Formats: sequence, structure tokens, C-alpha cells
Amino acid sequence: MNSVGLSPLALFLQAGAVGKCVMALLFLVSVWGWALILQIWLSGRRLSSAVQAARQDEAAPLLAEVLEAGVRAQAATVESETHADRRWRIGETMTRAARGLLLKAEGGLPSLAVISSTSPFIGLFGTVWGIMSSFASIAEAHDTSLAVVAPGIAEALAATAIGLAAAIPASVGYNRLSALFSRVSADLDCLVQERADRLVSARAPVAIKEAA
Repeated sequence: MNSVGLSPLALFLQAGAVGKCVMALLFLVSVWGWALILQIWLSGRRLSSAVQAARQDEAAPLLAEVLEAGVRAQAATVESETHADRRWRIGETMTRAARGLLLKAEGGLPSLAVISSTSPFIGLFGTVWGIMSSFASIAEAHDTSLAVVAPGIAEALAATAIGLAAAIPASVGYNRLSALFSRVSADLDCLVQERADRLVSARAPVAIKEAA
């Protein structure tokens, strides 16, 4: 009876060509997912720290584009503009800049959603292929013993496991990071409103505090 190793490497080496392709693809997808999680989390934490610093009137170079957009809007003059219109114009200008900054910081967050939703189906394809291989082995050997079907079944289950190993962290990471950026977005909105109120009430352009 041929023994079937249960280590990931053994399962990969014992799989057929299609099974190897599926497992290799899922491994690369899993590595990509973890890299995205780390990158997006670091971006989110940096942006969150910058927003908190800016709300305390500390230097926040990461938000310079947003704050400068407000200063430029404050310096501009519009004929017959009411106080409310000026307030809305400054706030809207900063909001657009803030949205661009958020989209840049979120980076590959949509890709995590794609990984979490497609990885199980890629693994399922490998599962189906492994089961088909088992039936083909039975037909070829005219034998239904475990020695005949075990390699195909092991390949099928390995594809399922690797698909879930790629999908589960991506799904959890997407949900947690989405919650993180929701909080950052809310804090950034508060900062925009505070700065817009301050800018619309100021008579002279407000200088941006630079980092030391």
C-alpha cells in the first residue's frame, strides 16, 4: 500500500499536475493576502495616528494635502458668497482631499475581498479534480481499495484545506481592516469639520504646522 504523507509538502509532491497548479496558486494567493493585510494595517495605523495628532494641533505631514486644500480654499474669494457657502466650500474641498487620502491608504482592501471570496472556489476546483482522479484510478485499476483512491482523495482534501487557509485570513482581515478604516474615516470627518469651522472664522489664511 502506498503511504500518503500528510505534510503540506508531501501532499503537494504526491498531487497530479492540476492539483499542483491549484495548490501553488492558492499558496501564492495566501502569501499575497497576508502581505496586503500587513500593508493596509500599517497604513491605517499611520493615518489614524496622523488624524489624532492633527486634532491636537500637532504636526501631521501625512495630512498635509488635506490641510493645505482647506487653506487654499480659505484664501480664495468668491463674489457674493455667504458665510454658509464659504463654510461649505472649504469643508467640501477638504473632504475631497480626505477621500483621496483614504482611498490611497486602503490600497488593496478590495483585493482582500476578492481573495476571501474566490479562494474557496479555487480550492473546490482542486477538490473536484482530485475526486475525479480517484474515480479514474478506480476505473483503470478495477479496484476500489484505499490504496487506489487515497492519493486522489488526499489531493482533493488538501486543495480544500489550502483554499480555506487562504480565504479565512483574508476574510477576517478584510472585516477588521474595514472596521479600522471606518473609524479613521469618522475621525477624519471630524477633523475636516473642525478645521473648516476654524478656517471660515479666520480673517487671514491659517498656516500649516510643519513637522520639526
